[in-house]
Amino acid sequence: MSVKEANKKDENKKNNKEKKPFSRLLLTNLFGGKKKQDSLLVEDDIQTPWQTVWATFKDNKVSMTALIVFLTIFATVLIGPLVHPIDLSFSEVSQKDVAPNRDFLKVPKELQGKIQQISTGPTYSLGLSTDGKLYIWGVSKVTIGIDLRRVPANMGKIEKIAAGYDHALALNDKGELFAWGNNRQKQASLPEQKIPNIKDIYAGYQNSIILTEDGHVHYFGNTMNNDYYEFNEYQGQIDKLALTSDAVLGLTFDGDVVYLGTEHNSYTNIPENMGNVVDIAATAGTVAAVNDEGQVFVWGNVSSKGEGRVPETESKIVELQGGRYHYTALTEDNHIVSWGGDYYKQSIVPKKVQDLKIDRFYTGFYQNFAIDTEGNVHTWGLKGYLFGTDELGRDIFTRLLNGGRMSMTIGAVAVIISTIIGIIVGSVSGFLGGKVDIVLQRISEMVASLPFLPFAMILSALIGNALTSRQRIVLIMAILGLLSWTGLQRLVRAQVLSVREQEYVIAARALGVKQRHIVFKHILPNVISVIIVSATLSFASSMLTEATLSYLGFGVQAPIPTWGNMLYGANNSIVIQNFWWRWVFASIVLGVSVICINLIGDGLRDAIDPKSQER
Repeated sequence: MSVKEANKKDENKKNNKEKKPFSRLLLTNLFGGKKKQDSLLVEDDIQTPWQTVWATFKDNKVSMTALIVFLTIFATVLIGPLVHPIDLSFSEVSQKDVAPNRDFLKVPKELQGKIQQISTGPTYSLGLSTDGKLYIWGVSKVTIGIDLRRVPANMGKIEKIAAGYDHALALNDKGELFAWGNNRQKQASLPEQKIPNIKDIYAGYQNSIILTEDGHVHYFGNTMNNDYYEFNEYQGQIDKLALTSDAVLGLTFDGDVVYLGTEHNSYTNIPENMGNVVDIAATAGTVAAVNDEGQVFVWGNVSSKGEGRVPETESKIVELQGGRYHYTALTEDNHIVSWGGDYYKQSIVPKKVQDLKIDRFYTGFYQNFAIDTEGNVHTWGLKGYLFGTDELGRDIFTRLLNGGRMSMTIGAVAVIISTIIGIIVGSVSGFLGGKVDIVLQRISEMVASLPFLPFAMILSALIGNALTSRQRIVLIMAILGLLSWTGLQRLVRAQVLSVREQEYVIAARALGVKQRHIVFKHILPNVISVIIVSATLSFASSMLTEATLSYLGFGVQAPIPTWGNMLYGANNSIVIQNFWWRWVFASIVLGVSVICINLIGDGLRDAIDPKSQER
């Protein structure tokens, strides 16, 4: 090979080496390879100022952690209310002050496969096994000092159970009756004489009832709240009872529904021509009956919750049971149907249960238990509360989500108002100087000298009573914004004073640029870092101030939730000692949010300040 040919061959190899395929170059750039590292000075030249700030901020692990935590909380309170919307008019006395628990529907493992009976109260359930043992699950603490898990000793083999509003009954195989729980209205005070031949037992709202085999009814408990007449004409004829929150109705041996009180009310408007009734049930304010043809009749205080909207079924209904505001029924072909109130999904039968053959079922308050022909237990309804409930029975978790959105909205709007005022006043005062500066600074000092909390409380008390809840929220945001701009305007004024004599400002003046353009288009962009840091820290201060006002009762009023007014009910020792969940969760989420915002502000300040960047 000649020298000329050898040189040509080397040149071709060099060209082929330099002309790498595009895919190979792309992979090399994305995943590494022999890449020349830029020096520190070249990196600074390439990055924009904001890229440098972000790179520095990312290196601050504490601030980055705070940013991630805050963004998580922010996204949760932003999206959460869409998943868990709040009903401001909702309250449920049977669910008040319930401790955090998610076990309302968790049947004990020891009871699985040998269930004889289940009876359900507002937040707890009693289970009876085939061998006569009693099981309790859910929240059984009905008052500060009363827990239904403290059952009487030596009850023996139990045959029947009944769960009431705040007490329970049990009947053993010897015909002995036991009662425990709240006895304030004598609902747990058993008759002195033993009642023979007990057929069934019932526990309701502050009352207890014994039904004997010969159709006699024995009532004990609150006689003022419940319209029951002991010497009614139907004694000795009753086969089954149905208890509302304030009345007692019975089903006679002849299949007639009768009212066992003396007053004329909605319960006495018993439908005519119902035929031969085979079963009756009741909710808190309605009564339902089903005849031998499967027709269901509902009357009483029928509300908008839907107790009266009986669904159509392929086969006739043969059995009924009632909860707090809903009914559950079993059809002739062993299928389950539910209707009525659905706040806790208690009237929506799961799809997997709809297709099963159900042998028997138990319904009470907001829980449903269905046992299929194979002995498996299926449940639906209220599982419990992740963060407990408040004094009105409202779910604290739902109120935290919706209250967080309101608290952050108030803080954000207040910061926007104060930032706009602070930027305008500080920029004009610092740029123009002279008399304008003196006047604006004196006004700022007057506003800053006002005692903030007392002034806001007085203004809210004087004006707030004449406003609606929404108008009061606007007032709170306006108060926070109009009284918290003085600190920012001082910072902006100081920065403008130091920047207005620089060359680019003098050049803009020489070119005849208008003063407002110089201030807002040339000077402000160079002091925006100070504004961002100040606004971030003010956001946390505004949230704390709103929480303080609401905690003291001068902020946003219930039922609209904020993290502040959720703490309002926790300003007494009883709540603090016994109902810790009503203030702990709101305090934690508010404190974590404020701390995170402050840490983010500190991180931004360190990233923006060139003196803090030690390389």
